[in-house]
Amino acid sequence: MDPLDAKLLQAFEGKVVRKDLLHRIKKGTNVPTFVLEFLLARYCASDDPVEIQEGIEAVLATLQENYVRPDEANAAQSKVATKGRHRFIDKVHVNYVEKERRHWAALENFNSQRIAIAERFFNDIKRLLEGGIWAEVTLGYNDVEDDKYAFFVEELRPIQLSRFGFDGYVEGRQQFTRDEWLDVVLRSVGLEPSKLTQRLKFHYVSRLAALVEPNYNFIELGPRGTGKSYFYSEFSPYTTLVSGGQASKATLFYNNARRRIGLVGFWDTVAFDEVAGITINDQDTIQIMKDFMANGRFSRGVEVIADASLAFVGNIDQSVEQVVNSTKYDLFVPLPKEFDLAIMDRFACYLPGWEMLKNSTEYLTNSYGFITDYLAEAFHYQFAHTNRYEEVSKRIRLGAAVEGRDEKGIKKTVAAFLKILHPEGAPSDAEFEEYVTYAVEGRRRVKEQMNKRKPDDEFAKINLSYINAQGQEIVVYCPESKDAPATQQPVRRSLGKASTSEAPLPPKKRVTAVPLPLTSEPATQLIQEQAVVATPPRPELKEQHFTIGYGATGYSYESIIGPYLEGATAVEVEDPYIRSQHQIVNFVRLCEAIVKVGGVKRIALVTSFEHQAALQDVQEKLEDLKQSLLELDIELDLTINPNMHDREIRIDNGWVIKIGRGLDFYQRPTSWFDIGANDLSMRKCLETKVDIFRS
Repeated sequence: MDPLDAKLLQAFEGKVVRKDLLHRIKKGTNVPTFVLEFLLARYCASDDPVEIQEGIEAVLATLQENYVRPDEANAAQSKVATKGRHRFIDKVHVNYVEKERRHWAALENFNSQRIAIAERFFNDIKRLLEGGIWAEVTLGYNDVEDDKYAFFVEELRPIQLSRFGFDGYVEGRQQFTRDEWLDVVLRSVGLEPSKLTQRLKFHYVSRLAALVEPNYNFIELGPRGTGKSYFYSEFSPYTTLVSGGQASKATLFYNNARRRIGLVGFWDTVAFDEVAGITINDQDTIQIMKDFMANGRFSRGVEVIADASLAFVGNIDQSVEQVVNSTKYDLFVPLPKEFDLAIMDRFACYLPGWEMLKNSTEYLTNSYGFITDYLAEAFHYQFAHTNRYEEVSKRIRLGAAVEGRDEKGIKKTVAAFLKILHPEGAPSDAEFEEYVTYAVEGRRRVKEQMNKRKPDDEFAKINLSYINAQGQEIVVYCPESKDAPATQQPVRRSLGKASTSEAPLPPKKRVTAVPLPLTSEPATQLIQEQAVVATPPRPELKEQHFTIGYGATGYSYESIIGPYLEGATAVEVEDPYIRSQHQIVNFVRLCEAIVKVGGVKRIALVTSFEHQAALQDVQEKLEDLKQSLLELDIELDLTINPNMHDREIRIDNGWVIKIGRGLDFYQRPTSWFDIGANDLSMRKCLETKVDIFRS
């Protein structure tokens, strides 16, 4: 142990763990970090190498015997029923069911929602009722047939902290200098601070800003393999990571159909991984995101206020030096096209991800750091209960170029640094100036890139500055762009109409960018456009009448119906044969084709049935589809008409598609391992006629 280890162990006994042991086990297990740290603290609380090795073996044996994996839920339930009782490591929730007037426990990976639990457990551990907690839980088997439950909780020992005392955290912090505490925070996230520069240390702290400051909008773009998503997937149970995919207003903000708030109401931080891959099909989502990023509130029929911070992380494949020297490109290139200047202007800080270190064991610490859950609780407490913004406002002095959103972003970044590094009080003037300098640079990076995109002078005041303690105005620059004329004095495009002597504007172009290597060597040329082709005009839709031959391929729901969904908001499907498993699956595939095109808000199915049991089976299966569509803000209506025979699809933009056999015009594959078993465009068809016409 070095002196900082000894000091940390004395000030926070029982709340620290050897981080190198965590790294050793984490590589071979897919278990939450705080679960591993709990077991390490139990079995490896020693400096003796032999005892540590025996402890690691005990940890692995405990995980093998007690940790429930989602695909082993049935075997776990069987084990309790057979043995009568068994101890598990799992996340436990307690829900109050109003209709039954009682509480039920639920174990996530054990896959049971009706586990009897005594009142003493959730009275003593409030977090069981507030999102759940990871715990060692002993389940017993209930042999009483009249009872409506098979399992009950015998014992429960929290793995995560059941209580957190902020006063003790602050008292412990007072025993450390600022630089010592900075090193403690970095060791707690697994890094060795002695191998990092002060600038890199601040970069890693800024990744944590969204975890302590409400309504903080943060972006980091950089190369792969720098650990961008780790801070949001492993470090805090109050943070959720949304991987690249479709982002809907129902999932993120508010689901009108369920009258339930989205992710921003349940998490301190919502982080978007692989931001370049986010698909937004509804412009309303962008408008709501703008409102929420601006002031933490939005309206979707009801006024919603939430504190969640938004963090956007992604990859930038081009050489940064080439980008800042380019007259055409900026450092927001990877963002989706829907992210306009209004979204960008709401970012408080742009972390230069290209400066971050690649993941390597060389930079991992072998020293002690806080148990992850303890530091996460400290951050969550400050997120919810402390406000340093006013303190910053009274102390900071900013230059004339700093405008409204610049000021707000800079102050919130400084406030976040104070919460992380000075939870006990105010920093010195020199320390405060360091945070202000860093915050101004992070905001300037945002404004420089917006200024390159905007053809006028709206964002031209990029020389952001602050007044130091000596009364001097300090202009802060971004190191990557300080000497880049293309960024500091971008070329202004003409705002007026083109004169007759000017060449006509070229058609819109599709640019396929070839990734350029990240290098520190001077760039010899600017980014070149690759494979530039004119976007072909959309073909005019027309009526069609054709026959699909027996054994023909190349016909999918998307290829037949997709082009005619443009401008549609509702689709009605009439088909009497949505009964058997494969027919229901066909309808799900049709819904997937409709979702891909985007814009549709309602799907109606009119079908028939042979007997009541068949109807009940269909309704149960379609209920899962209905809930899935609601997450995408699409309603599914089911109507039963026992006397129907026609098969057609009606779209509210006027088009009607009639397929003679309805949706079931594909041959059943001889094996589910044949080509075409999953891709309908490659599946052989039955003979049928298709008529597409305007109603």
